[in-house]
Amino acid sequence: MTPTLLRADRLHKSYGAKVALQDVSLTLAAGELVVLLGPNGAGKSTLMQLLTGLFSPDQGGVEVLGHDMRTQASRALAGLGVVFQQTALDLDLSVTANLLFHTDLHGLPRAVARERIDDGLRRMGLDGQAGAALRSLSGGTRRKVELLRALLHAPRVLLMDEATVGLDPASRQQMLALVRALTREQGVAVLWATHLIEEIEQADRLVVLHQGQVRFAGTVTAFTEQARDKSLQDEVLRQFDPVR
Repeated sequence: MTPTLLRADRLHKSYGAKVALQDVSLTLAAGELVVLLGPNGAGKSTLMQLLTGLFSPDQGGVEVLGHDMRTQASRALAGLGVVFQQTALDLDLSVTANLLFHTDLHGLPRAVARERIDDGLRRMGLDGQAGAALRSLSGGTRRKVELLRALLHAPRVLLMDEATVGLDPASRQQMLALVRALTREQGVAVLWATHLIEEIEQADRLVVLHQGQVRFAGTVTAFTEQARDKSLQDEVLRQFDPVR
């Protein structure tokens, strides 16, 4: 059986009187790409914050590689790589300096870190950009650096929090192809949060989140089969607006 690498069980989260998540459960298996689809305000970012330990749920729990996020946070976080919606890089530092800062935080020996950085830059077609300041690079190239940063400590689970916002279609497709290759070649489990319908076609499973609740969880094929006219976009819109 394919091992489950991440498990979120019946998560609830409120901010004052506002309920952000209600009874949300989720699993990620090795080698699986799961797309989390929802409009702005659906609760995607809140879910990501709980999965990464930035906030604690009011109820429910999160496990990464069998480690409880509440009681074994350091072990759980060691198994996670994250590409946030907002950049987590220093735009005034070079590509290499940014990446070395991340490997230092994870305690990687410099020799190992430099080998992984050089290999990652080559695989992503960025070997000529090692000394460039992040500020001088395009949005698509910065996102590649963010992805490489997230993978340097060899996590088994990768969380992508609307990581392609602001990118052109070609850059979005390239990023998706890079991530899809990680699932196939290295067995990384990926949760890809988005509000862009065109980013779900390669998903193994789809989770539709709306108003803090799971509206659908299953394959893309099963999702489209329930559409009234077999249009993926129309069914997504119907999920977000049930009166349609």
